[in-house]
Amino acid sequence: MAEQIELRWQDRWEERGTFFAANPSGPLTDGKGRHADPQARPYFVMDMFPYPSGAGLHVGHPLGYIATDVVARYRKMLGDNVLHALGYDAFGLPAEQFAVQTGTHPRITTEANIEIMARQLRRLGTGYDSRRTFATIDPDYVRWTQWIFLQIFESWYDADAIRPDGGRGRARPVSELVEEYATGERAVPEGVEGVPAGVAWADLDDVARRRVIDQQRLAYVSETPVNWCPGLGTVLANEEVTSEGRSERGNFPVFKRTLRQWNMRITAYADRLADDLDLIDWPHKVTAMQRNWIGRSEGAQVRFPVARPGSDASVAEIEVFTTRPDTLFGATFMVLAPEHALIDTLVPAAWPEGTKDAWTGGHATPAEAVEAYRAQAAAKTEIERQSEGREKTGVFTGIHATNPVNGATVPVFIADYVLAGYGTGAIMAVPAQDVRDWEFATRFELPIIRTVQPPEGFEGDAYVGDGVAINSANDEISLDGLGVVDAKRAMTEWLEAKGLGTGTVTYRLRDWLFSRQRYWGEPFPIVYDENDLPIALPDSALPVDLPEVPDYSPRTFAPEDADSSPEAPLGRNEDWVNVTLDLGDGPKTYRRDTNTMPNWAGSCWYYLHYLDSQSRDQVVDPALESYWMGPGHNPADTHGAGGVDLYVGGVEHAVLHLLYARFWHKVLYDLGHVSSVEPFRTLFNQGYIQADAFTDAREVYVPAAEVVADESVPSGYSWNGEEVFREYGKMGKSLKNAVTPDELYAEYGADTLRVYEMSMGPLDLSRPWETRAVVGAQRFLQRLWRNAIDESTGELAVTDEAPSEETLRVLHRTIADVQADMEAMRLNTAIAKLIVLNNHLTTLPRTPRAALEPLVLMTAPVAPHLAEELWSRLGHPESLADEPFPVADEAYLVEDTVTCVLQVQGKVRGRAEVPADVTEDALREIALADPGVQRALDGRGVRTVIVRAPKLVNVVPA
Repeated sequence: MAEQIELRWQDRWEERGTFFAANPSGPLTDGKGRHADPQARPYFVMDMFPYPSGAGLHVGHPLGYIATDVVARYRKMLGDNVLHALGYDAFGLPAEQFAVQTGTHPRITTEANIEIMARQLRRLGTGYDSRRTFATIDPDYVRWTQWIFLQIFESWYDADAIRPDGGRGRARPVSELVEEYATGERAVPEGVEGVPAGVAWADLDDVARRRVIDQQRLAYVSETPVNWCPGLGTVLANEEVTSEGRSERGNFPVFKRTLRQWNMRITAYADRLADDLDLIDWPHKVTAMQRNWIGRSEGAQVRFPVARPGSDASVAEIEVFTTRPDTLFGATFMVLAPEHALIDTLVPAAWPEGTKDAWTGGHATPAEAVEAYRAQAAAKTEIERQSEGREKTGVFTGIHATNPVNGATVPVFIADYVLAGYGTGAIMAVPAQDVRDWEFATRFELPIIRTVQPPEGFEGDAYVGDGVAINSANDEISLDGLGVVDAKRAMTEWLEAKGLGTGTVTYRLRDWLFSRQRYWGEPFPIVYDENDLPIALPDSALPVDLPEVPDYSPRTFAPEDADSSPEAPLGRNEDWVNVTLDLGDGPKTYRRDTNTMPNWAGSCWYYLHYLDSQSRDQVVDPALESYWMGPGHNPADTHGAGGVDLYVGGVEHAVLHLLYARFWHKVLYDLGHVSSVEPFRTLFNQGYIQADAFTDAREVYVPAAEVVADESVPSGYSWNGEEVFREYGKMGKSLKNAVTPDELYAEYGADTLRVYEMSMGPLDLSRPWETRAVVGAQRFLQRLWRNAIDESTGELAVTDEAPSEETLRVLHRTIADVQADMEAMRLNTAIAKLIVLNNHLTTLPRTPRAALEPLVLMTAPVAPHLAEELWSRLGHPESLADEPFPVADEAYLVEDTVTCVLQVQGKVRGRAEVPADVTEDALREIALADPGVQRALDGRGVRTVIVRAPKLVNVVPA
């Protein structure tokens, strides 16, 4: 019966366009052909872009989709004009790997997967605006992704330009930079390859001018140190490499190589990306992760002079960046990355006098020591080199530098824990204030000078805390007695005055590596001329489609070899790679780029396409972007950031997707294409659904659904007669513990699945899946049905008599509490309160219509099919989706309450204000839905619930 009801209402919603969101103008109206009501507030709620897997959904996936659907339906009932749409992030490595294995074109596989996922989500009852659905592989969408890339390519960052929001620094069109060079307003920069220093713009030929401009574009090609993954045949962004130095996808080893690649100059936006986190409502852990990834550090660049042995004259300088210039008097040695360029020119022929045996590594000369150590370091990954636990190694270079604050001679070592690609590739070592430096100094018998006073009684080694400066004075400056902040400021000012250093800011963030040696991605809308310089294709040439290729494999000639080179699949279609075009100078032969964009490209801007998916003339209509996302469209947007009103997705996207999307959005903002400063104003991270998983004696996962309880083996579980061992983890294909929603639809119906997943616990926490517990949600819906329908006759079982005073108090308290819970995304406690009201109605001889109808309306966001069916049977011809959410009558909210203490194993975990006459069943539901109780249970089952109404509930875990 549930299936019949649910399928019927899903068809009806689609036929009537019930969830069609009305734009204020243009072709997209609501289901009745009307544009947006000027009185209705726009509300844009969105799920993170799903990637369609061939395995389809398991019951862990819908958690976020149900939550956004509940919110969207609730906001619609509040009278908002709600936009809720879903598309598909369809470029991805899994489809390409399947193509490599089978020869099946990735598009065929991907489109089949989308069909599976779309069917499963429709069966769930999600109220998406189906007209706005698309996939990133759609030619029209690819066209606009390539167009945005060209906008970035044709832009540069002017750090002095004023933005519309009043801030300093923004992207500007390259054409304006060319004009400033041409008029002499801006001098030609030095250091451009092939361009003489001091030359005037007018004296440069076309090729030289293009080299000057190309160096400053926001999207640029360079010889870049990259994360090369031979096993995948492609390079990876830093964010795609695990802490073990392996690929996030496939767990292959990753090596550092230098390759010619596209980069996005995201570092130009580092400050804005960090500062603007204060404008948006995101979980603290996500903003902290973004700030950490950006890694802004304030400090000083300090120059240490270097003299040749036997000479006092300085021949070079080693520059370091330090966040603690106040500790300079404690710098007793220096450490360079093994790859540092100065080493090759400064290493002496023999060990200087006084060189300790421990410093030489057993080698006769500094050159031999350096060469041997470099070979040793080259065999390690960056992750291995920076591992905290391993013993610090190094070797003296034979070079001495001079500490600029006290004139002390300091030896210069190389060590693999210093990386060439970070900072200046050199550090000043202050062992008294740094654990790694202390370990190094101890091993190599180097001096240690404390420059920060440890607290009284401190008996440790390196002291890394704050304190007043000590041992930090020369004839011109004394830091002694100053706190850290004042000491840093004083030292930086002294260094700048003496010409020994400058105050500066550095970032951990690196420019975004944007090339992939893959087939299944967006081709670059770029060609190269005879000078190997990039040229943007005109808009009329977009989209650049993927060509047919003989095979999809990104080949390498030695899959596990760090020295192997990529061969991109697109390079195997010569007719596509070498193309004759007329780009204004007559027909010429050009070479296309054989790399493709990373799959992040399509997910950087998809929210904008939901607004205007049928437009063919612009990336997004400015009027629609302003209506749905502009600053001020939401009263809660107190900082004027604008953006999507509610964005729900997993915390695993805290850096990758969210940082990249914010960067693209800010470029579009600078160029005037959007009015919102940020793409996503409010972010909510749902938790995971976890489940039992089982491994055999080989530690290989076996299908959890086929495991049986077996008392004959010590573990208590077996599979095919073999003992297996239980563990607990995130539900998924890899652990073979997935439960498909199709199984639940067939046995219980979609509404039961929706209610169960929303009632399992706080939405932002992970929770255990227990199929047997689904019956609790089913029981609630069955009781609601029986409160409305006489099961023996199928007729309505309601009365039009006025409800009692008691019932009205329960009803209006429920309305008030449910609305408060819905506003705060406490969907589990909202359901618990609906259950309390429903149970109360069950005790009455006949159900009052005046109490049942508000209950049906409040239940509609979580169990829409059943609610629609009951609403229809109660005599309402129109969908309840447009009915107003019930409003509580304040007169019935004044009642005697008591504070009920909620315990887990006798320890207080929460409190709840409840009516003095609250029932034991109601208290039990309230306690089990309480966030503090759920956190204390931490996924464990419940053995019993002891209720002492109305003041105490004690939950005993299993």
